[in-house]
Amino acid sequence: MPAFRAVLLAAAFALVAATPAGAAYPTAVNSQITDAVSQANVKVLGEAPAMAMGNLFVATSQALSNAAHNATNNQQQSYVTMQASTTQSVATLYALDTASTGAATCSTYLTATLMATCLAVG
Repeated sequence: MPAFRAVLLAAAFALVAATPAGAAYPTAVNSQITDAVSQANVKVLGEAPAMAMGNLFVATSQALSNAAHNATNNQQQSYVTMQASTTQSVATLYALDTASTGAATCSTYLTATLMATCLAVG
């Protein structure tokens, strides 16, 4: 059936192409059918700009949605990285020996006499 339809359409287009401009060539097709086909073609051509803009809007909205999703995901992942960094820093602080830190503070900031007192107390 589709092959028959294709042959029929090809014959119709050949007949229209062979008709001189402005001349009405008598055909076996009912004029109402010809008008309906013409109106359908005009309708499709008239809707084409609106369809194109609709497709553009959909594509743009999808691109912006992906951008927002990527930004949110990157922010969440940066929070995970920051939390891991903070956890590692706190673990490093807890791992330091407090006695050696105290002795280093005494030797750095106190005078020699106070240092002797610190060592005697420590």
